[in-house]
Amino acid sequence: MKTKNEYTAIIKQEHDRYIGWIKEIPGGNCQERSVEELKETLKITLSEALEFNRRDAIKFAGNVYREEKITVPM
Repeated sequence: MKTKNEYTAIIKQEHDRYIGWIKEIPGGNCQERSVEELKETLKITLSEALEFNRRDAIKFAGNVYREEKITVPM
């Protein structure tokens, strides 16, 4: 069963736009006209970044590897 992951969106208003990024994932910033739109765009960007990271990890691992779940206390 897959667990629900939570991330932190940092949101800031700049003039007539809202800009935001995911605190735990570098490089994923977005901007929109409303907070609701920004949160949806950040979710999409986060999902894409995680998928790219998964693909890269598997590619770099080669043909023989194992996967193990780890938990990090917050």
